[in-house]
Amino acid sequence: MDRVKTGIKGLDEMLSGGFLPQTANLIEGAPGTGKTTIGMQFIYTGITQFNEPGLIITFEEFPQQYYHDAAAFGWDFEQLEKEGKLKVIMTSPEVTRLDVESVGGMIETYVAQMGARRVLVDSITHFERLAQDPVELRSLEYSFINGLKREGLTCLLTRESPALLGEAPEGDSNIAFVVDTYVLLRYVEIESSIRKALLVLKMRGSDHEKDIRQFEITGHGVEVRSKFEGREGIMSGSPRRMADSFVEAFVKQ
Repeated sequence: MDRVKTGIKGLDEMLSGGFLPQTANLIEGAPGTGKTTIGMQFIYTGITQFNEPGLIITFEEFPQQYYHDAAAFGWDFEQLEKEGKLKVIMTSPEVTRLDVESVGGMIETYVAQMGARRVLVDSITHFERLAQDPVELRSLEYSFINGLKREGLTCLLTRESPALLGEAPEGDSNIAFVVDTYVLLRYVEIESSIRKALLVLKMRGSDHEKDIRQFEITGHGVEVRSKFEGREGIMSGSPRRMADSFVEAFVKQ
């Protein structure tokens, strides 16, 4: 089956080659974990390696911020936009939701003009202000995501996590049931230093790697590295060596 590669080698390996075409894929994590960087790398890879023009729909940053952030990795977003291969759209959840539901809307027009194949939505968290009721919110998100899929787009959605370290509170992940792939980013404290961990929680219609990997943001983008060996409780934010856990559970009693 064809795959839509992110351009992040280790992540593509975990996804059995990449995302499935025309799917919605969520990257969730605390501020600074690298969600937007992964999204920009996904868009840049599509344009430069696979001739797949892309859209960035943002609810919080001006286009100039993306130009600036991308340039730090050597990605010339401003030039790609001048060439008609990229469009950064700053809008609101209210306007965007109505746009994808209408015939001849802005997104549909850009898809037709550019031949866009990928879209980054940064971030889906802003949809939460459209509805207080979780059932209604889930319906709005489902309708919005399906509208993007109907345009033939493979979607990468970012979402803010309220947890800096450890597990997020219960009851805040309705979007996880709507998307096809759910990737979780976490800060991890190991021996008094903070590292970053990545886990693919689910991937509808495909197998995927189940291990937890370390990753870093380098001068060339995100790099997913080796898995955490010999430790447990990684996603709790404070992992322990498995030997330490054995001693606590059996020897010290």
